[in-house]
Amino acid sequence: MTTRSIGPRWDDAAPAVQVENLSIAYRLRGDESTAVRDVSFRLARGETLALVGESGSGKTTTAQAVIGLLASNGRVVEGSIALGGQDVTSWNQRQWRAFHGRHVALVPQDPHNSLNPVKRIGDSLSEAMRIHRAGDGPTIRRRVLELLERVDIPDPEVRARQYPHQLSGGMKQRVLIASAIALRPALIVADEATSALDVTVQKTILDLIDELRREDGTSVMLVTHDLAVAADRTSEVLVMKAGQVQEQGRTASVLAAPTAAYTRQLVDDAPALAEAVRSSDEVHRQLAEPAHADALISVRNVVKEFAVPGRRGPLRAVDDVSFDVRRGMTHALVGESGSGKSTIARMVMGFERATSGHVTVGETDISSLRGAALREARRRLQMVYQNPFSSLDPRQSIRSIVEEPLRNYGIGSRAERAQRAREALECVALPAAVANRRARELSGGQRQRVAIARALVLDPTVMVLDEAVSALDVTVQAGILDLLAGIQQQFGTTYLFISHDLAVVRQVAQTVTVLRRGVLIESGVTEDIFADPADPYTIALLEAIPGHAVTVA
Repeated sequence: MTTRSIGPRWDDAAPAVQVENLSIAYRLRGDESTAVRDVSFRLARGETLALVGESGSGKTTTAQAVIGLLASNGRVVEGSIALGGQDVTSWNQRQWRAFHGRHVALVPQDPHNSLNPVKRIGDSLSEAMRIHRAGDGPTIRRRVLELLERVDIPDPEVRARQYPHQLSGGMKQRVLIASAIALRPALIVADEATSALDVTVQKTILDLIDELRREDGTSVMLVTHDLAVAADRTSEVLVMKAGQVQEQGRTASVLAAPTAAYTRQLVDDAPALAEAVRSSDEVHRQLAEPAHADALISVRNVVKEFAVPGRRGPLRAVDDVSFDVRRGMTHALVGESGSGKSTIARMVMGFERATSGHVTVGETDISSLRGAALREARRRLQMVYQNPFSSLDPRQSIRSIVEEPLRNYGIGSRAERAQRAREALECVALPAAVANRRARELSGGQRQRVAIARALVLDPTVMVLDEAVSALDVTVQAGILDLLAGIQQQFGTTYLFISHDLAVVRQVAQTVTVLRRGVLIESGVTEDIFADPADPYTIALLEAIPGHAVTVA
């Protein structure tokens, strides 16, 4: 099914994207601020380009401008953008409506806020096809099921009738990718499109995008903070900082031997491009030390079942899982979406109660606590959630958000709470000016840093980190991981670290438990399992880690 001949012209012989001397500014509170300055690049048909850099580097702004989705307060102040040989710099929304979906498509970063909550998945997927009249009703319905199957969503007929809230975050992201490829566009812009996915699902999606590129000559722009993905999946890379290009060229050459100091820092901070930070022998010695000999968190034979409407019998989300987290150390839970790792984290926090088995923190059986006793126990248990877009109150200032745990527990005077909030924000590398802003004014990475600051402000004994660094740029991520390591070393804080990023797990966790569909697959010292996995599932997870394409000089 090819529809490019209808509507605005796309010349397959021309570069998919040609950007010349592009500068973009935003108007904020009456002032205009330049976000992108003098950016130029070219993306050929069938090629892949990565835009990499920290939050605020201008990479997303550049990508949004290229496909006509710049925010209403943003404008191109200089330069030009051509797509498929056609100058689109000054196009209005009517012109873009005829182009979107058919010729260009976006896979956005946040799956939770990108699907209409009152539309069934099948209706959301078919919308672009109906708008562009890409077949009759039965043809479109067949295409919807084909798309869901192609992005590896099980039971496509069932999923097509469901609503977004009934799907995991990873499944929602796959639906967005299915929507983007529905009309086989000439250009796909993927804005952190795989950052929330498990490594195996990420590999499936990136393999699919590569297939489209080979079959249809689709060009791809990846906006990403994951240099390992850029290394494996793109032919060209553009490194940006503070709205300007720092370095660009062939991906393999740039990442293997970067010439710009900023690029070298990005490569140094990328966990997937680094070696293991500790040996197996070192961890075994740590485990034998008196300071780490005791388990602070103990999960014993835990089962968790949920009632599911329309299902015969309960869904067993966690099935007889046991593991210990040693005092002052980091234990990781890894596995694909639906493996039970976040459910276990919620049971450790006391948000969910085990159907059977026990979860203890110190000497306290968390599952037995109620009311005031549970509230007091949570003072030393803090959680950092996966999604910074929904975990921060949009009505409060950042200062108020970080101070909130202190107010809830009646800690300190107003001035003392303000001081502790400032210190927490400084710890996560946020400037003082951020304190007066609202969450909507911050990037995804900045919001997650606020969430970490809010957790740190109570000096907890245990921190449960549920994908807490998955939304962060590699340099910010490295800073946060160093910060967490420093806190652990200074205060003996114990971490339960939930992540789909096995490269980060290898860097931060001394011990690990691998889960699949609620069942424990294997558990032990991280380096032992990474070096010699015993189960085929663990082997598949490790083989899916990106970053093998580049040898860093």
